[in-house]
Amino acid sequence: MDITQATAFVTGANRGVGKVFVASLLERGVRKVYAAARDPGSLNGLLEDDRVVPVALDVTDAEQIQHAAAIATDVTLLINNAGALSFGGALEVEQEAIVRDMAVNYTGLHSMTRVFSMVIEANGGGTVVNMLSLLSFLAAPGFSAYNASKAAAWSMSMSLRPYLSQRNIKVLNAFPGGIDTEMLAGVDGPKDRPETVVADVLNAVTEDLEDVYPGAAQDAFDAWRADPKAMEKAFAAMM
Repeated sequence: MDITQATAFVTGANRGVGKVFVASLLERGVRKVYAAARDPGSLNGLLEDDRVVPVALDVTDAEQIQHAAAIATDVTLLINNAGALSFGGALEVEQEAIVRDMAVNYTGLHSMTRVFSMVIEANGGGTVVNMLSLLSFLAAPGFSAYNASKAAAWSMSMSLRPYLSQRNIKVLNAFPGGIDTEMLAGVDGPKDRPETVVADVLNAVTEDLEDVYPGAAQDAFDAWRADPKAMEKAFAAMM
């Protein structure tokens, strides 16, 4: 995909990786970016460029998704970035936390893709980027709800790909590791800069790749592919 010819829609655009996505797309010459957040007033610093269109959106609200699609009728690049992260081990995590993470990370991703795929198809095709995680296939013990939601999102993304390919829509699954944002504030461990992650993902968009392991995630993926059980034990040791 030629980003300079794209019109993008970014969910969770008000902070962290989403905010960097909007800024990076602008730097790369995108035609327009719909910057979506539950509170558009939190999009401070992004609205100075007249190519940015703020959109009020909660990805768990079906009516808001339909309304967003009615506004953003020229989208060719959807970046499903909005995410929720709850803490808690598999036997301690609250049910509410499981419901919340699944609603945002799995159902929200699916609902956004289902609705916006019709928009993208009407515009001749394009790309859907799903911000997944290494924890889609590796389980960090303290993030059990998040692990499950990202695994489900990965499975759904794989299911969507053959259907969307018939509509001239590519699906890029991104599997970052830890990223140095507010979401992981206070969590020890190696973290990539959000700028590094976003650059790798957008490079993958331009190269029409199907999967990308941005930043240090590539090394972790290579180790998992070489010996999945060893990586499983290494992550289990984080308890």
